[in-house]
Amino acid sequence: MSPEPAPRLSVATVCLSGTLEDKLDAAATAGFDGVEIFAPDLIADPLSPAEIGDRCRALGLSVDLYQPLRDVDSTDPDRFAANLRRAEAGFDVMAGLGADTVLMCSSVAPDAVADTDRLAEQLHALAGRAGERGIRIAYEALAWGRHVDTWDASWDAVRTADHPALGLCLDSFHVLARGSDPGPIADVPGDKLFFVQLADARELSMDVLSWSRHHRLFPGQGGFDLPGFLAPVLAAGYSGPLSLEVFNDVFRQADPLRTAVDARRSLLALAEATALPVAPLGTAGTVHGNTATPPARTAPAGTRRGVGTDPVAVPPPELAGPAFVELHGGPELGPVLRGLGFSRTGVHRTKQVERYEQGGTRLLVNAAGDGPTAVAAIGVESADPGASARRASRLCAPPLPRTTGPGEADLAEIPAPDGTSMFFCRTADDGGAPVWSHDFVAVDEPPVPGAGITGIDHVGLTQPYDAFDEAVLFHRSVLGLDTIADGQFAAPFGLVRSRALADGARRVRLALTVSLLRRGEWSPAVADPQYVALATDDVLATAAAARAAGVPLLPIPANYHDDLAARLELPAATMARYREFGVLHERDADGDLLQVCTELLGGRLFLALVQRTGTHDGHGWADAPVRMAAHRRSRLAHQHRRVVEP
Repeated sequence: MSPEPAPRLSVATVCLSGTLEDKLDAAATAGFDGVEIFAPDLIADPLSPAEIGDRCRALGLSVDLYQPLRDVDSTDPDRFAANLRRAEAGFDVMAGLGADTVLMCSSVAPDAVADTDRLAEQLHALAGRAGERGIRIAYEALAWGRHVDTWDASWDAVRTADHPALGLCLDSFHVLARGSDPGPIADVPGDKLFFVQLADARELSMDVLSWSRHHRLFPGQGGFDLPGFLAPVLAAGYSGPLSLEVFNDVFRQADPLRTAVDARRSLLALAEATALPVAPLGTAGTVHGNTATPPARTAPAGTRRGVGTDPVAVPPPELAGPAFVELHGGPELGPVLRGLGFSRTGVHRTKQVERYEQGGTRLLVNAAGDGPTAVAAIGVESADPGASARRASRLCAPPLPRTTGPGEADLAEIPAPDGTSMFFCRTADDGGAPVWSHDFVAVDEPPVPGAGITGIDHVGLTQPYDAFDEAVLFHRSVLGLDTIADGQFAAPFGLVRSRALADGARRVRLALTVSLLRRGEWSPAVADPQYVALATDDVLATAAAARAAGVPLLPIPANYHDDLAARLELPAATMARYREFGVLHERDADGDLLQVCTELLGGRLFLALVQRTGTHDGHGWADAPVRMAAHRRSRLAHQHRRVVEP
């Protein structure tokens, strides 16, 4: 029995930045099978439609859709006749491109036809002209259409028109943004579903047109139920391309190859969620940190690359928590870690890396090279590290090449979008194979007294402006994490968007943030802050031990604690200790989050001591503006001391 063909994966040129040639090159390099050509992209290009079609075929891309035909139906007979002539000109362009399907949007014009029967007559007339040219009309209901603004209204018009060259284009954004139920799509004859466009989005309170034009996302980056949309489409018998049409202000300015790789990853993850076969391994470009790398393109022009049943490896293997967090930094880190109760227990056999441990909590300090103190890598305990690495490769994130010394563990290093490395590993012995802990030689040093740290609660990473949504999709798809919180807060230097991700058992947590607008240069703000939150069962006792050991804890202003005392009515003795150690305290219906932060270590990184009570699931964002302002004051004070005490 021959394998079930995988769906063709397509991307609209409107998703990507650059000229049309830039967009086509990026789509092909990322491994897409086809493209939608957006008319404004073609109009701005010096190549003729036939030359563009030739270029697509040379790149191994089909032209799956030309779009859009706008405002065709009209209550004015003369205007409708003119619109038909305009459509004929579009058919000529399609002949040059080699495209056989054109997207027609429902009209937003004042003279749009309201009567379904009259609209069907005009659609039939247009489809008749298209059919004579071997062209299909895919009719789409815009969510802001004047009279046709839901998918079922567009289906009423197509069904009434009853022409073989006329069918539906279903766009997930237009369906889900209106709150329409996609379930009945399963009852539409499959041969009338001509094209499917996919887009995700965050839930925003704004008019649907602005929402659509500026804030669409790739599947898995927002809050729409894309598997729930796609399931009835496939149940109806749709077998055409799965195509992305995403209007997004950030994507339209970002590196087109990075965006295209991210786009293809989103479709692969969506295919997995809907139990579809996906394209084989090794057909997509990758992004290592901030550098895009094309794949080896061995398929001849025109070869369909989307055939095969290679799954996205296996479902994400179970994660047991962080194996380690590796910090890149200088000599200031060692004394701070020892003050927090970490003992220096080993040095790497071949690298400038030291291991610090407290119970089962492990932090590595990498002193090689220059650069600011930062989170360099996160090691994640995986039930099957090899399967986790294979899954990452199939989701366009293959391991980086690494040099491994004799007897060292061969760890898969996966670059996250912000440049942080992710390692899948086991700490315990794994059938005799080297594990990461064997890479370290024990040192003969007396252990320091522990300070009550029980684990790594979460890691906080500020994302590059252009990579926030990419990072969300990366961690959701590659690691199998879920979004557990999404929002924004007003920081001292502008709005900050936040997204928290975690596995179901809350053993692996990441807190991602990004400034919505780039910061100015007037203030010595902390650039791209990062932190590691260390869990403790008694934050006051741990803070007291750290203070006694000389750890520089961040002072918090009295105004904050005065307000906190008024809100929570805590005992005076408790508030006195809060003031002493700079405790931040958030409370909700599920419990409490207490945290104490260090001052900045090397200008960018800080460590936090975190205690949770109940089932509190937050990450300190309510108090983040207070902490950020305190870090700025601390940084200014240190800079002043360096000036007056050289």
